[in-house]
Amino acid sequence: MSSASTDATAGGREVDLLVAVQGALTDRPGVLPAARGLSHLGEHALGWIAAAGAGYVAVTVRGDAAARVRWAQAGIGAVGAHAASIAVKRVVRRRRPHDPRIRVGVGTPSRLSFPSSHATSTTAAAILLGRAAGLPPAVLPAVLVPPMLTSRLVLGVHYPSDVATGALLGAVCAVAVTRDDRLTARAIAWSDAAGRAVRGRVPSRGER
Repeated sequence: MSSASTDATAGGREVDLLVAVQGALTDRPGVLPAARGLSHLGEHALGWIAAAGAGYVAVTVRGDAAARVRWAQAGIGAVGAHAASIAVKRVVRRRRPHDPRIRVGVGTPSRLSFPSSHATSTTAAAILLGRAAGLPPAVLPAVLVPPMLTSRLVLGVHYPSDVATGALLGAVCAVAVTRDDRLTARAIAWSDAAGRAVRGRVPSRGER
């Protein structure tokens, strides 16, 4: 599918809506810096991976095996959701917004727009991090997802359908990751065993 044909799917209504969102929000005090901060936090899902990693380390120290599975799934889900969004982008190949009325407020690693990787990974991470932390299911997604989706419009780097589809894809990825806790538990057990094997091969100081 050519970029020209996919550009046509981002019709005039989407452009008008994006311009309207920017007109309503971009010039308000603090909005643009906050949007850029969210952009950096969600870039390549690194902020969410770091959060999942911190939780995983904390519960490992505590010795909570069930919690380790949930925090590991949060990291796996964030990475997997980001990868899924990149795969779809490379198939669809929609160009980012480029109408002269749209103000672009941040740099991007690629020119591909659909779906929003920030929206995808943030939605998956919000669902899975909230689950790992023991929060009610809707709490963290309600706190994290709407601001991230809105920030991508404020920054002029996505169309509304990009962020909506990204959020849907992220939710699907989160569900897929949590379908079978046993797979994650086995992966953790394998990782632990591999770590013990490596440590067992390292000579102690007295043996050197």
